[in-house]
Amino acid sequence: MSDSTRTFDHVKRQLLSNRCTDTKERNQFYDSWAENYRKDVAVLGYNGPTLAANCLLTHFAGSREAALVLDVACGTGLVAEAMSELGFRHFVGVDGSKGMLEQAAETGLYQDLRPALLGTQPLPAQADMFDVVMIVGGLRVGIVPVSAVRELCNATKPGGLVCMTRGDFMMGPVYSAYKADLERELQLMEEEGLWTQVEDIKTDKYLKNVYQEGDMADMRDGEYMSASIYLYRKL
Repeated sequence: MSDSTRTFDHVKRQLLSNRCTDTKERNQFYDSWAENYRKDVAVLGYNGPTLAANCLLTHFAGSREAALVLDVACGTGLVAEAMSELGFRHFVGVDGSKGMLEQAAETGLYQDLRPALLGTQPLPAQADMFDVVMIVGGLRVGIVPVSAVRELCNATKPGGLVCMTRGDFMMGPVYSAYKADLERELQLMEEEGLWTQVEDIKTDKYLKNVYQEGDMADMRDGEYMSASIYLYRKL
């Protein structure tokens, strides 16, 4: 399909036809989506990578050029692109989709790209290794389980930052339970002395909302869904 025909309505229908919550099935969907992913998220006005990078930068005091960044659920490399524009230069990407990793490699920004289906495979990252760990858009049912958050912290250097986003994609008991479990785990890890919260920001300009309740014809192009940006510093 040509770029000119990849409209908001087309992308919305494609996403709504793929609501699987099984990790392997969703990974197969991302493999099939990889070639058109960048064009489609541009149509959707996806601001997550830029919002997360700017939030991180506000609290990052080290050398951007020397910092080692772990980009988890890196997709096609949008987070690395946003951070490279701010002066970061060293990136390791992790994703479960081979197709997405192939697209990320084409950016030329990553020194290493590692396949891993989180939840069924461990995060391929050495402990206390990274100055910054990012996960933007991956904290969702069927993509990255809540249990992986501890692995993100483990990979971060003491004093390093972990930046995470969670979009308010859908309503319903499964998604509400994921949000509750995630925020409970973040708080528990803080109580255990693993890290301390730096920011918990709510943004209403994350992504055009393709998951509204009701008939698709009633969903207006331009309405954005909200998201949370969580920023923690490892102790």
